[in-house]
Amino acid sequence: MGAESLLFSFFLIFTGATVLSTVALFLRVPLLVAYIVVGILLGPFGLNFISDASLLVDIAEIGILFLLFLLGLDMQPAKLMHTLRNTFLVTLISSLLFMFLGLATGLLFAFSFQDSLVIGFAMIFSSTIIGIKLLPTTVLHQRHMGELIVGILLLQDFIAIFLLVFLDQGTLEGAATLRTLVAFPALLLLAWAATRFVLVPLIARYDQFKEYLFLLAIGWCLGMAETAELIGLTPEVGAFTAGVSLATSPISLYLSDRLKPLRDFFLILFFFSLGAQFNIALIDRFIWPAVVLSALALSVKPIVFRALLLRLSERRALAWEAGLRLGQISEFSLLIAFVALQAGSISETAAMTIQGAAILTFLFSSYFVVMLCPTPIAVDPKLRRD
Repeated sequence: MGAESLLFSFFLIFTGATVLSTVALFLRVPLLVAYIVVGILLGPFGLNFISDASLLVDIAEIGILFLLFLLGLDMQPAKLMHTLRNTFLVTLISSLLFMFLGLATGLLFAFSFQDSLVIGFAMIFSSTIIGIKLLPTTVLHQRHMGELIVGILLLQDFIAIFLLVFLDQGTLEGAATLRTLVAFPALLLLAWAATRFVLVPLIARYDQFKEYLFLLAIGWCLGMAETAELIGLTPEVGAFTAGVSLATSPISLYLSDRLKPLRDFFLILFFFSLGAQFNIALIDRFIWPAVVLSALALSVKPIVFRALLLRLSERRALAWEAGLRLGQISEFSLLIAFVALQAGSISETAAMTIQGAAILTFLFSSYFVVMLCPTPIAVDPKLRRD
């Protein structure tokens, strides 16, 4: 893909994303659905305007690195531990239930055990975009509802990071597991030492040069991602570790704010690349398992979260609303399918099943939340909250 074709590809992607995002906002659908649909339409299995998406896939992965880096930057240890303690049991029990539900569904549709296991992993997670972005700002930062949802999503993110380490090995067995168990602590130790003895002194000395701090953050994120890959982990784990190591730095909020536009640029490419790899010719092989998985996520997840939160003495209305907001499959499920497919851990049909189920739950869950819960874009003016 030459310079001209790359420029033309960017023109098609961002112009198409702009048009479909306008439609998505009008229909109150999450924007990532628009990005995926653009990929399906323009990619090699659609209109074939972009026939070679391989370079875009490589570029798009940078968006995931920045996403995980920013997630790590937001994890202040004290607040994090308090929130996680309150939601640990709910997240653990629900994750096990959802994993077995996905595993059983995969086996029911004659997927291999490993395919079914990854489908089960994908069922664990709820969407950060729907769970967080559709919460009113006052609820997110000041109310118990916001604390519950953020705590559950953060713990799910930890599980996702752990799973990404293993899935990227191309196997779930033996030597790869042992190597991971050794490499991950080594990466943490390296991150701690480099932050304490190199990054913090540099930040303290040159904190008035904002452009330098911006470059330092990008270099640290990508450097840790490359280091993680060199020692047998995923680049995503390296980026997340890089973010956590800087979470206590006084400039973490500044870095988080400055890097968000860069992250969003690459995430548009990431979701486009997912859509571009969506082989609609295989739809007859994955449509029914995708429909069943999405129906289970939309119906069972709210009930399970409601029941578990009620057991923890949460109010009935709060438990039901939290369950409804968490009742879908996640962007992390797409990432797990993407990483597992790249590593050869699952079949293309299984990856398409996860992707199809995720898109369906994004669509329907966002409608349910917008119609029934207080959100900034609620249909009912009485439920509209900024």
